Parts: sequence; C-alpha cells; structure tokens
Amino acid sequence: MGFPENVLAKSERVERSIHPHWITVVGPLLLGLVLIAGGIGLAAATPNDSTGNGIQWVSVGVLVLIAIPLVLVPFLRWRTTHYVVTSHRVMVRRGILSKSGKDITLSKITDVSFEQSLLDRIINSGSLRIESAGDSPDEMLRNIPHSNHVQQLINRLIDEDDTRRRMVANGGAGQGRPGHAPGEDDDDEGRMPLSSDPDRRDRPRLAEE
Repeated sequence: MGFPENVLAKSERVERSIHPHWITVVGPLLLGLVLIAGGIGLAAATPNDSTGNGIQWVSVGVLVLIAIPLVLVPFLRWRTTHYVVTSHRVMVRRGILSKSGKDITLSKITDVSFEQSLLDRIINSGSLRIESAGDSPDEMLRNIPHSNHVQQLINRLIDEDDTRRRMVANGGAGQGRPGHAPGEDDDDEGRMPLSSDPDRRDRPRLAEE
C-alpha cells in the first residue's frame, strides 16, 4: 500500500517515505511459518477418511483464527504505517480499517532527537522524538530505519525552510549593501547613490587638474 501523494501541496516534494523497520514483522512471519508447518504436519498425521478430514478442517479453522490477530494484523499494521518527510512537514499515517494521521510542519518543530538501544544499533534502527511548539504533545516515531540519517535530514530541511521563509519575509532584500535595506533613494540595483553614502559624502573631493 503506497503513500497517497495526492495529499501533497503543489510545491511540496517527498524527501523520505518509510515504514517501520522490517524487524517488527519478523516475529509474526516466523509464527506464520510455524502455523503452516503445524497444519501440514497435522494433515499428514491424520487419516484420509471422514474423521480425519473433519479433524483437518477444524485444525485449519483454529490455525486461521490464530494467524489473523498474530500474523496478518501485525503485517498489515506495518504496511499501512507511513512516516513521510517532505520539504514542508513530517507526516504520520497509521491504520488498517480506521485511519489516523498527524502533520508536523517544519516551522513548528523545535527539536529532533533519536535514541538507539544496542539492538537498534545492530539492525540500524532507532526511535525519533519530534518536539513541536504549541500545546501538541511530542511525537515519538519508533522503529525508524536509519534513524540518525532521518534526524539529520529533518534538521537540514528545517534550516532550508527557515532560510526560505526569511527570504520571503524580506521580500528578496539583501541585493544591496550588507546591513542596508533598499530604500527610495536607491538605484534600480538596490545600491545607495553616492550622494547618500555618508562615507563618500564626508570624503574630501579631489581637486580637478
């Protein structure tokens, strides 16, 4: 189940789209293999008659009832959990039948940190804690593959977003002299006229030869 990119804004681009680490589904998949092997063994051990067939059908039903919550649901939960980092925000989408989601805009993020246990370091995974301004609680993203790289990516995008917003707020200022905002007396290129430059105005004029 891919991430629906139709939720993105026009100028928004996806930088990283990930699921929780594959280690989260290793246990359920191994249990599924055990249940399949048990079903095959039971089918081979029961006689091929009406009684044996009845036992086989009952066994299959029991195995399916066990597999749905312990194998199928964890796998679908893994597949339907999306952590998406874009140029504008961090999006979290969860849910198999009922859906839940949260968007954290880059401008609201105040801190991003990651945590790794010894096992996390071995499998190159970890948890990300995203702190945001306002009353929203911190968001903890667990079992993130390459969590340290994702943290660096988010921090880089925050810096880029902050620079972009500053440029928009300044209206493209900064083309003139450092520390000087373009004014009415500036020329078309945003430079101060010589007559308004205090350094040039106070400098004695050279005598013409």
